[in-house]
Amino acid sequence: MKVILFGATGMVGQAVLRECLLAPDVEVVLCVGRAPTGQQDPKLRELVRPDLFDLAPVEAELRGYDACFFCLGVSSAGMTEEAYRRVTYDLTLSVAGVMVRLNPTMALVYVSGSGTDSTEQGRSMWARVKGRTENALLRLPFRAVYLFRPGYIQPMHGVTSRTALYRAIYLGMGPLFPLWRALAPGLVSTSEQVGRAMLEVVRQRGPSRVLEVRDINALAPSS
Repeated sequence: MKVILFGATGMVGQAVLRECLLAPDVEVVLCVGRAPTGQQDPKLRELVRPDLFDLAPVEAELRGYDACFFCLGVSSAGMTEEAYRRVTYDLTLSVAGVMVRLNPTMALVYVSGSGTDSTEQGRSMWARVKGRTENALLRLPFRAVYLFRPGYIQPMHGVTSRTALYRAIYLGMGPLFPLWRALAPGLVSTSEQVGRAMLEVVRQRGPSRVLEVRDINALAPSS
């Protein structure tokens, strides 16, 4: 299997990259992003693109892939709806349009979030925009589209957030995570579970197109 990964330097992207590099059935991982991952592996290839809206110059390098993991995302905190939509909806659909044209038989896995509003009508700005993005992706003619809606993710195996505040939260939550997972298994996952589950849906086809926390954890039981 040959996979393309967008957002490999983010927390979820790091998690799925780790699982791809460990997986015997993954032949090549092409990471496309604005900055290099800083990792080295015989399977790993990288394309650094300052402007991800413009993939035309590298289209020849994007052909022949079986799956695309789209893990790019930003927090909506402090952003206007227009600015958030530009990053969340416009960029995602721009990339997805290129992917489906070049690789129509690929599966696309999009990382959304728990609480996403599929009606696009709710009060929460981020949830509306994410819902609009999900709905638009489902209309594209990929072999399959899977929408991941994780909740709280506990980083493992050196996976880290790029945001200092989040890193502090994860550090503080680490000792309590086993208890939280026991009390609220439908709200939390580990980064390992999310990464493994993303691989599993493209291997065996997911149980549904929208995967909530319990679905993610069922696909990749904690080790």
